[in-house]
Amino acid sequence: MAARPTWQGHLKLSLVTCPVALYTATSSTAHVSFHLINPDTNNRIRMVPTDPDTGPIERSDLVKGYEVSKDEYVLFDDADFDKVKLDSTRTISIDQFVDEKDIDRLYLDSPYYLVPEKGVGAEAFAVIREAMTKAGKIAIGCLVLRGRERQLALEVRGKGLVAYALRAHDEVRAAEDYFDDIPEVKPDKDMVEIAARIIGQKEADFDPTQFTDRYDDALRDMIKAKQKGGKATVEAPEPDDTNVIDLMAALRNSLKGQASGSRRKTPAKTTAKKAPAKKAAPRKKAS
Repeated sequence: MAARPTWQGHLKLSLVTCPVALYTATSSTAHVSFHLINPDTNNRIRMVPTDPDTGPIERSDLVKGYEVSKDEYVLFDDADFDKVKLDSTRTISIDQFVDEKDIDRLYLDSPYYLVPEKGVGAEAFAVIREAMTKAGKIAIGCLVLRGRERQLALEVRGKGLVAYALRAHDEVRAAEDYFDDIPEVKPDKDMVEIAARIIGQKEADFDPTQFTDRYDDALRDMIKAKQKGGKATVEAPEPDDTNVIDLMAALRNSLKGQASGSRRKTPAKTTAKKAPAKKAAPRKKAS
């Protein structure tokens, strides 16, 4: 396995334990990233840690500080953090099992792959995995990860487990703070029926392979254009807000458009601008 584990330790269910490794399930390396450049010199800017009194300082010489009052800090170095040893630092202990439907998706955070380490632990891992499959439950445990204790939701996937870090309750804002101000509106039944038919025409299987970051693609196109010395712009017109008066007309036109589109499947058009049409050559007068 080429990737390096994010964490290594043990998975524990009651008295059954096995060595495991945790790997980040997602990657952002394919996204376009930028550096800060001085346009006068084309040099990449370096962020140098600087003490306001003594000047630049090596990053390796720095320690972390918690501000207890204005300009007063309690200092921590790596050895101090090592002294904070919870059982969840090196062990994912499964504390309870819940139904998948009981987990609000607002709490789901980063996904990780949990796999057994090679050796004798593979059998114990398989026992835990198969027991979870038979029960049809999601396991809940804790783990200290990147300086924080996180709750984990573990589910069986193939021969391994997927561990979702869960957001803490105080990290999730109350929906009522935003939804309570939405005005009470009783929509027209006919409009709802047309909208439901539009939804039916757009039904599809979930296929993440079809999802692309079009903004990222547009940036790449612009980078290529700039490399060739050209100037590229990517523009999209802002949609007009739908007026209440023409809402029914908009729904009906949408329904017609979807129906005709389903009958006539054409490849998606690119966003590139068309070349201007050539002017027709002037006709010659008959002699």
